[in-house]
Amino acid sequence: MPGTTETRTGLEVNGTHHTLVLDNRCTLLDVLREHLDLTGPKKGCNHGQCGACTVLVDGRRLNSCLALAVALDGSAVTTVEGLADGDALHPVQQAFLDEDAFQCGFCTPGQLCSAVALPAEAGAAGEVLDEAAVRELMSGNICRCGAYPAIVRAVLAAVS
Repeated sequence: MPGTTETRTGLEVNGTHHTLVLDNRCTLLDVLREHLDLTGPKKGCNHGQCGACTVLVDGRRLNSCLALAVALDGSAVTTVEGLADGDALHPVQQAFLDEDAFQCGFCTPGQLCSAVALPAEAGAAGEVLDEAAVRELMSGNICRCGAYPAIVRAVLAAVS
């Protein structure tokens, strides 16, 4: 409808359906943080360059600061809050814990969501997930405190 600035949008976030009336300009990141109180995805650069806001949309990673929420109507979104199964950590979360890959933790939610998507992405591309492939595929997620060696070990441990 001409002049409409809001759209009724349905999103399944971490297994729960939400119907929201959203300003058409709202990013998925702002909807997650400001409307649904999910503060796992971080607002880092807000330009899609750091990956701190990475979430999974229909199983694929996405920088949520670059996506308009209304464009994702009907999608399934998984944030870091949705990775664990109750008290049981996702294998990638457990590997990050085991390999001490957290350090400051600001980038960790985005790193975790990216790492969860890697096996499917690599498999679809026919890639083997070795150290070089993990570094390349995780290059969209910036760690400012230098936990890269531990993050790579954790990702490799989780996929082995």
